Amino acid sequence: MPITTDPPSPGPATSDTATGPTSARARWLVLGVVSLAQIVVVLDATIVNIALPSAQKALGFSNDDRQWVVTAYALAFGSLLLLGGRLGDRLGRKPMFVTGLVGFAAASALGGAAPSFEVLVGARAAQGVFGALLAPAALSLLTVTFTDPTERGRAFAVFGAISGAGGAVGLILGGALTEYLSWRWCLYVNVPLAAVAVVGAVLLLGKEQRPADQPRLDLAGVALSVSGLVALVYGLANAESDGWSSGPTLGFIAAGVVLLALFTWVEARVEHPLLPLRVLLDRTRGGSFVAVGLVGAGMFGVFLFLTYYLSTVLGYQPLETGVSFLPMIVGIVVAAQVAAPVVTRLGVKVPVTVGFATGAVGMFLFTRLGLDSTYWADVFPGLVVLGLGIGLVIAPSISAATAGVDRADAGVASAAVNTFQQIGGSIGTAVLSAVAATAATDYLDGRNPADPLVQAMAGIESYTTAFTWAAGVFALGAVVSALLLPHGALEVDPDAEPVLVH
Repeated sequence: MPITTDPPSPGPATSDTATGPTSARARWLVLGVVSLAQIVVVLDATIVNIALPSAQKALGFSNDDRQWVVTAYALAFGSLLLLGGRLGDRLGRKPMFVTGLVGFAAASALGGAAPSFEVLVGARAAQGVFGALLAPAALSLLTVTFTDPTERGRAFAVFGAISGAGGAVGLILGGALTEYLSWRWCLYVNVPLAAVAVVGAVLLLGKEQRPADQPRLDLAGVALSVSGLVALVYGLANAESDGWSSGPTLGFIAAGVVLLALFTWVEARVEHPLLPLRVLLDRTRGGSFVAVGLVGAGMFGVFLFLTYYLSTVLGYQPLETGVSFLPMIVGIVVAAQVAAPVVTRLGVKVPVTVGFATGAVGMFLFTRLGLDSTYWADVFPGLVVLGLGIGLVIAPSISAATAGVDRADAGVASAAVNTFQQIGGSIGTAVLSAVAATAATDYLDGRNPADPLVQAMAGIESYTTAFTWAAGVFALGAVVSALLLPHGALEVDPDAEPVLVH
C-alpha cells in the first residue's frame, strides 16, 4: 500500500504528525536513493582523471585532445542544468530522475566500450546531458521531501558530505579500477549504481501534485543560457593550450559574457523565465550560490593539481594516489555533520565563513610542497584542514540555496546550485591550469629545459602557484560569505509540495 504524506494544513502540524513514523522512515529511504544518484553524478567529475593516461594509451589520442574527455562532460552538464531543472518542475521530478539515471547508465556503457576517442568524448557529453536531467531532480526531491528544520539539517548534511567527498571518492575508485581491472570500468561502474537507484525510485516515489496549467518553456532563456555557458567554459578551457591573449580564447569568453548578460536581461522581462531572478536575488540563496561556485572552483583545482603532485613527484600508483585523499573525505564528512546543528540554530553565515577561512589555510599548506616533501609531514595536514573547511561550506550552502523556495521553482533552484558548483569547478580548473602553465613556462625561461631537475622544479612551481591562487579563492569566499550571508536560522517553506512515497 502506498504511504502518502498528507497535504499541508493551515495549522502547525508537520508531515511527521500527519503520517507517523512510517512516513519518516520512507523519507530517509528517499534520501538513500537520492544520495546514490548524487554519487553517480559527482563521481564522474573526477573518476576518469586517473584513468586518462591508460585511456590515452589504449585509444591513441594526443595530449591536446586529452582535456576534452573531462571538458565534454562539464560543458554538457553545466550548460543544460537549468533546462533540466525546469523540465523537472514541468514534467515531474520522478520522470526526470528515472530518465536521467537510465540515460546516464546507457552513456556510461557506451563510453566504457568506446573503440575510439570520438566515441569516448561523445559518450562523456551524453553523460553530461543526462546528468543535467538527473542532478536537479535529485536535489529538488530532497528539498520537497524534508521540510522539518531538524530533519532537513541532517538530510542535507548527508547530501552535502556526498557532494563534497564524491570527487575524492571518484579518485580512489578510479585508481582502484584502473590499476586492477581497466580504465573502461571507470565508466562501466555507473551502470550497476544507476540500476539500484532506478529500482529504489520506482519503489519509493509516487506521483507528484503538479499544476494542470503549465506555463510555456522559456526557449529564449534556454538558448542564451546554454550557448553562453558553453562559450564561457570553452574559452576558459582553451586558455591552457592557446594562452589568455589568443583570439579564440578572448572571443569565446567575450561571447559567453555577452550571451549571459542577454540571458539576465531576458529573464527579467519574460513572463515565465527559465531562471526567475527572484531565486537569485534572495540574499540567503544568492550568497549560497556564490559560495557553492567558489568552493567548487577551489575544490576541483586541488583534486587536479594534488593528483599531479602525488603521481609525478611522490611517484604514487593510481590506487595509492586515490587513497591519499581519504583524510580529506573524512574531514568533509565530519565537518558536514558538525555544521548541521549549527545551521539549525545560527544559520549559514558562521559555518560557511569559518569553512572558507579554514579551507584557505589548508590550501596555503600545499603552497609549501617541494621535491623533498613527504605525504605524512606535508600533504596529510593540508588534506585534513581542507576537508574540514569544505565540509563546513558545502552542506550548509546547498541547504540554504534551496530553503524557502517556492514549490514551482524547486527544480530550477536545485539546478542553479549544481550549475554554480559545476561551472565554478570548470572555471576554477581552467583558470588554475592556465596559471600553472604560465608559472612553469616562466620558471623555465633562461634555464636548461633538458635538465630533469629543472623540469621537476618547473612542475613544483606550477603546482604551488595553482595552490596559492586556490587559497585566494577560498579567502575570497570567506569575505563574500561574511558580507552576503545573513544571520539567523534558515526559513523553510511550510507549504512545500508533498512528496509521495511507497
